[in-house]
Amino acid sequence: MSAPHRTIVGQGLAGTCLAWELWKRGAPFSLVDREQGGSSRVAAGLINPVTGKHFEPSARIAEFHPQAIEFYAEAETRLGLKLWHPLSVLRLADTEKEWRKMCSKSAQPEIARWLANDGAPVDADGWVGALELTGSGRLDTRAFLDASREFFRRHGIYQKAEAGDGDDGSRVWCDGAAGLIRGRCGPHRCAKGEILTLRARGWDETRIRIGSGGWLVPLGGGLFKAGSTYEWHELDEKPSAAGRARVEEIAARLGGRDFEVIAHEAGIRPILRCSEPLIGPLGGGDWIFNGLGSKGSLYAPGVARRLARWLTENVEPEPDLDFRRFRGP
Repeated sequence: MSAPHRTIVGQGLAGTCLAWELWKRGAPFSLVDREQGGSSRVAAGLINPVTGKHFEPSARIAEFHPQAIEFYAEAETRLGLKLWHPLSVLRLADTEKEWRKMCSKSAQPEIARWLANDGAPVDADGWVGALELTGSGRLDTRAFLDASREFFRRHGIYQKAEAGDGDDGSRVWCDGAAGLIRGRCGPHRCAKGEILTLRARGWDETRIRIGSGGWLVPLGGGLFKAGSTYEWHELDEKPSAAGRARVEEIAARLGGRDFEVIAHEAGIRPILRCSEPLIGPLGGGDWIFNGLGSKGSLYAPGVARRLARWLTENVEPEPDLDFRRFRGP
């Protein structure tokens, strides 16, 4: 029996990766999007295996990291674009306490595997200490989404939808923060983030720099993205003066004070539980793929593969990804 037609609602990272997985399987689907904002288009596309103030590996990084790299390599071949840019991360410590924590955890196997130079400290003027991480880099998210949109448009699969809900077949809701804020999945933990695009001369373009509560990502040609803020109450996509000031502080600490701001953007991270996504049936023939948070570039490909198998082969994913277990009876 052939797979039923699905309508993917939302063309951010979740919806786009799922569309490619269904396309590869020859499953019938359509893709609709309101083309209004969305955090995926604002995102720096950062993949960093060891993250956060506690210097911890991302959940199930050993599985999802190679799946993401493989997926983006395939996408580059199909679209004829360079999308994945490997860059090491220079993780910088501001305080002795932070540095001691990083050093103590660097011996753990799940962290040591990502450390460059056998975990030897890296010189970093103005910082207590620094370690270099491998396996990291950035996805050009906007190029990936735009090129994918045009591909599916040419094949008669993509269409703009004012309501964004589609009317052909069962729906797979991949509408990110917009859907969560509407209450489709119950309580959420969405957070607004603001990012600056900068032009600066003489800054290091060989590594991503993370420290002082933010990050600085080289784009090439003297351009950088810097971010990001966290705001849980004003959930709009409007850049703010306070957000700009905070990110300028981050940029000055990580790169220097001589820079020009050429873009200021805001997006809302779709969060249900930390930055770990969920997939599964919603009832009435509808499905959900949401909750990528700030780690969409890492998790979207592998989770999309699992959802595509569930939709086309009835192979259920690991329990920690199952939305039914999160929502409960």
